[in-house]
Amino acid sequence: MPIFVEMVWIDKVICMQHHGRKLHSTCVIAPHKETGMTSEFVNKLRRQWDLGKFVCVGLDSDAERLPKLGPPDVEKQAISLSQVMNFNIGIINATQDLTCAYKLNSAFYEAMSSLGTRALLHAVEYLRYNAPLSPVILDAKRGDIGATNEAYAKAVFDVMKAEAITINPYLGEEANKPFLERTDKGIVVLCRTSNRGAGEFQDLLTRVTSDELDVLLNGFRDLRHEHLMTWGEWQVTTQDGQPVYFIPLYQVVAMRVAHHWNKHGNCALVVGATYPKELRLVRQLVGDLPILVPGIGKQGGDLQTVINNGLDSWQQGLIINSSSGIIYASNGPDFAEAARRETLKLHTAINQLRG
Repeated sequence: MPIFVEMVWIDKVICMQHHGRKLHSTCVIAPHKETGMTSEFVNKLRRQWDLGKFVCVGLDSDAERLPKLGPPDVEKQAISLSQVMNFNIGIINATQDLTCAYKLNSAFYEAMSSLGTRALLHAVEYLRYNAPLSPVILDAKRGDIGATNEAYAKAVFDVMKAEAITINPYLGEEANKPFLERTDKGIVVLCRTSNRGAGEFQDLLTRVTSDELDVLLNGFRDLRHEHLMTWGEWQVTTQDGQPVYFIPLYQVVAMRVAHHWNKHGNCALVVGATYPKELRLVRQLVGDLPILVPGIGKQGGDLQTVINNGLDSWQQGLIINSSSGIIYASNGPDFAEAARRETLKLHTAINQLRG
């Protein structure tokens, strides 16, 4: 049976001070500029950020790497459900007071067949009751036509009870409405991913006229196109006396999501730590939209550069993910203690760099 813990509620005040920093009200948290709405997913993040918590633990439990925490499946001499559950419980209990979120990559659980599905459902349920202040992100990168996305949204939010989902923007806003219209949930859209070769499509230049750029920005900050062209490193030509811009596709995605898809204040973007310049450009284009940053540690992302380039106007706004560097810090019986040590190290470093 899950253990119930008392929820902590932060009073709804316009602005408070916490260690010299502004604190968000749940009423003034990066709302969509037209609707004034924010989702409970974003509200939870802001509450954790106000407490100086920016670490997202990637609970990517890989059957090949788990410590032996119980008897194996006798028939198959393979990992058992109890081993996966005990590993996840140990990591969660050791880190839950230091996190802003947890991210579970569904692929690692799917690779364990029905056992993995049960382990994933258990992990989400355990998190909901034992780490209720940190939202659960299912990293499944869903994206299909509308009817299929309806089923995906139901599975993720109603069956599994996750609080956020990563999605692929490639099919466009209309197809992704089943996700975007879940006003209480978080929709984390792939923008500039952390993998090598990400630029194959994400860096392709998209032709945008001056009028189309105005539509993309949707009045955001009333930025001058010439200024954007300079720091965005856009190419420009003219047609019929009017400027025509050539903008990297990932920046077009960032503007569409921030200024059009985010009607319910429930969107975030994925921008990898391995592309720090792109992170800076995205932050300038999207204002205070939350950004999930994978790629710290094993993939080579530099934490100081992420902090310098990615913080929002509140010196917050980042969900800094670490997976293997935390959960596989040890493969021995001290795995939970090692995970806490690495989480605390990252938590401390983030706040030192924030100043």
